[in-house]
Amino acid sequence: MIAVTFALPAESSNFIKLLHRRSREGAVVRGTIADTEICVLHTGVGEQITRRRLSEFLANHTPKLLVSSGFAGALTDQLAVGDILLADNYSATDHLANARRVLPSSGIHVGALFTAAAIVDSAAERANSARNSGALAVDMETHFIAQACEKAAVPMLAIRAISDSPSAPLPAPPEVMFNIERQRTPVLVLALHVAKNPGALPKLARFGKQIAAVRAGLAEALAKVLTSR
Repeated sequence: MIAVTFALPAESSNFIKLLHRRSREGAVVRGTIADTEICVLHTGVGEQITRRRLSEFLANHTPKLLVSSGFAGALTDQLAVGDILLADNYSATDHLANARRVLPSSGIHVGALFTAAAIVDSAAERANSARNSGALAVDMETHFIAQACEKAAVPMLAIRAISDSPSAPLPAPPEVMFNIERQRTPVLVLALHVAKNPGALPKLARFGKQIAAVRAGLAEALAKVLTSR
């Protein structure tokens, strides 16, 4: 069995549609791809919920590989929205080599991924994170996933699709886009933001279309990697 993690269903929906014989159990979706059993685990966003869900999952499952997937924000414009990052600082050497072999070179980057405690969005925050970490992109889960995999002796591959960048930031302030404590978009806060900033609505609409394309590209990349084994 191969486990594939995403923070949220908004990141995984295209990939899940590729699975055959799907079933759902809480935060886990089971299915098959290329005759391989796949378990998709939604970790949630941030350290606390990720640690808890990974601990529970690995206490009851022993995957032969765990793929940390989902979205990430680029820390520099070296990566564009829709590009794929293979995080070499969190990936087993043989699995990273396989991913590099089967994925096309265009839009694929290999480099470090940084896991932050909060959403990183402003250009200054991104530049500071890049400078301090040496990473190309940032997420909020992979470091904690890697710690759980190391403890359980499960090999790991980290594949992240770029959802935003310094030149293409989030369309609204981070606290408007997502409430980490509640693990969802604060709808009333978002509505108030749009009411006060009418120009935010077209930005949000464009971002929604952008994310749909990123999600589809990530699913395609994952399918290529998992069916190449």
